[in-house]
Amino acid sequence: MPSQFEAERQIVEIGRRVWERGYVAANDGNLSIRIDLDRIVVTPTGRSKGFLKADDLVVVNLKGQKLAGRLEPTSELAMHLFAYNSRSDIGSVVHAHPPKATGFAVAGVALAQCILPEVILSLGGVPIAEYATPSTPEVPRSISGFIGTYSAMLLKNHGVLTLGKDIYQAYYRMETVEHFAAVSLTALQLGGASPLSKANIEDLIRVRDKLGIAGPVDICYDCGACTPSDGEAGSGTQRASEQPAGTPAAAEQDTDQLVQAVLEEVRRRTTKQA
Repeated sequence: MPSQFEAERQIVEIGRRVWERGYVAANDGNLSIRIDLDRIVVTPTGRSKGFLKADDLVVVNLKGQKLAGRLEPTSELAMHLFAYNSRSDIGSVVHAHPPKATGFAVAGVALAQCILPEVILSLGGVPIAEYATPSTPEVPRSISGFIGTYSAMLLKNHGVLTLGKDIYQAYYRMETVEHFAAVSLTALQLGGASPLSKANIEDLIRVRDKLGIAGPVDICYDCGACTPSDGEAGSGTQRASEQPAGTPAAAEQDTDQLVQAVLEEVRRRTTKQA
């Protein structure tokens, strides 16, 4: 784990990166790093991530008690604490609002299709947590069904949360999620994505194991994004037990209708321009 001095330096650096890439606007987003078993350094509330200074940052324990700093910690502190208290392998938490991925979160569409090998290798899947009012206990509850298995997730109508062994891994996962969203949007505009086969996915899982890519991961949850190919009905990798508790069965149908509506609008505009 980094020292407090090094953690502060890293947060200032990554804060500038997320701001420069447009992943946050105004005072949005929050970052944190674990510096020992019971302490984290976290960004303050009401400060742009692009212009942070080391003495802006706050040290708290895993109970949320402020230990050092002249400012108050982020209003989303509970989400960070929940992540650290849930998994001992987490060394950093990054929360931002990258536009394309957040667009999927606002539309209620999970980034769940298995279309990019790099995403499967690094993240497994990117589920979407049910809406929760920011800065309230609702947020930890909304991610509780995913936190043990996934290291990146969409927060419905809110943004993206990524986790890592350090802040660089957590940040790179944020980049991967936004890239995944951009590719998915382009595929939708071209008529729809072509998911990898079950055999392709199993090969990637073996590569992942061979490369020693560690950390909790799962490929699918029961979101309805994938359609089994011929001869594979009933043998997919979806796991109904990992669907967020209380999600209505109609949500999958709503998502399919939304995607179809997007496709129809894209086709209409393309035909009109032609």
